[in-house]
Amino acid sequence: MKLVIATNNRGKIREIRDKFSDIRGLTLVTPDSFPNPPVVVEDGNSFLENAMKKGVEIARYTNLPSMADDSGLVVDALGGRPGVHSARYGGESSTDADRNRLLLDEMKGLPPGKRGARFVCVIAIALPDGATYSAEGTCEGVIAERMTGDGGFGYDPVLYLPELGRTMAELTLEEKNLISHRAKALDAAREILLKLIRQE
Repeated sequence: MKLVIATNNRGKIREIRDKFSDIRGLTLVTPDSFPNPPVVVEDGNSFLENAMKKGVEIARYTNLPSMADDSGLVVDALGGRPGVHSARYGGESSTDADRNRLLLDEMKGLPPGKRGARFVCVIAIALPDGATYSAEGTCEGVIAERMTGDGGFGYDPVLYLPELGRTMAELTLEEKNLISHRAKALDAAREILLKLIRQE
């Protein structure tokens, strides 16, 4: 099976390749392997809506199975923000560091008990015939007082994992791929892909 990973995010692509490297009969390609791939506007109200929209549009364009994800940080004290707007929090031109600083400013002064948050990842697998599948994973933590660590990407430097005593950005890729929201969603997606490969 040739599967299009419907993202250009190098961090995500690296994690997905690492997770699926041992699946026999699976070849992973990215949208930049195709001429003028569509830019999918993520205007859904949920992670699932956005993931499905990306997956379906890329599957339709490439005529190949497609896997898309939408993920983000859900912060209890902020009413679930940044949520589906995680990548655009603070404006389109904001960098990861800008978004992390904005989040830390909004959380300033809140005690540890009020800093609960989680990463959420929803993965959609879309087939050219219109069939769709989905998988979800979460990773619970708390918002740290400051950015720590230089691994990972996005909000990894500010999500502190109490049971490990480190932020996501302080984990190795191997450690992250055992416990992250994307790792859990990818584990579930892997089972879906294995079934689809067997059916081919």
